[in-house]
Amino acid sequence: MLTMIDHLTLARKDPPLTAAAAIAVIGALGIATVYFFQYVLLILPCPLCLDQRIAFYFSIPLAALLWLGTQYGASRKVLLLGFLAIMLAMLWNTGLSAYHAGVEWKWWPGPNDCSGPINKFGNAQDIMSQLQNRISLIRCDEAAWRFLGISLAGYDVLLSFFLAVVAAWGAWSSRARG
Repeated sequence: MLTMIDHLTLARKDPPLTAAAAIAVIGALGIATVYFFQYVLLILPCPLCLDQRIAFYFSIPLAALLWLGTQYGASRKVLLLGFLAIMLAMLWNTGLSAYHAGVEWKWWPGPNDCSGPINKFGNAQDIMSQLQNRISLIRCDEAAWRFLGISLAGYDVLLSFFLAVVAAWGAWSSRARG
C-alpha cells in the first residue's frame, strides 16, 4: 500500500502525469456526483447546470489522453497545449458556475428561460409554444440542494477552479519536459 510520502514522491517525479491523472479522476468523480444527484436523488438540473457540465465533458477525455501521452512519450508541446486547453475550459466554467451561484443568491438576474417571474403564461396555446421554445420548468434561480450553505453551483466554482490550477501546474511542469 502506498503511503502519502510515496504519492508525493510520484507527483514530484512526473508532475504532468500526476496532473493529468488528477484532472481525469477528480473530474470524473465530479460528473459522477451530479449524475447521482440527477438519477438517484432525482434532483433535476436546470439549463445552467447542464451548461456547466460541458467543460467536464471536454476536459476529462482530454486529461485521460494526456495521462496516456505522458506514459507513451507525447511531446512537450502537445502536453502544454492540452493542459492549457483544460485550464481555459475550467476557468470558463469557474466563471459560469460563479454566475449561476450569483443567480441562485439573487445577486443578478439569470437567463430568461429559467429564472424570473412565472406569471405570464397566457392561454393554453401560449403555454405550449413557450414549452416548445425551450422554456425550462427547472429554475436556475433556486438552488435545489445546499450543504453548509453552498449549492452545487457553488461547489462547482471550487472544483472547476481547483482543476484549472492543477491544469496550470501540469502546463508549467510539462514545459520543462524533454
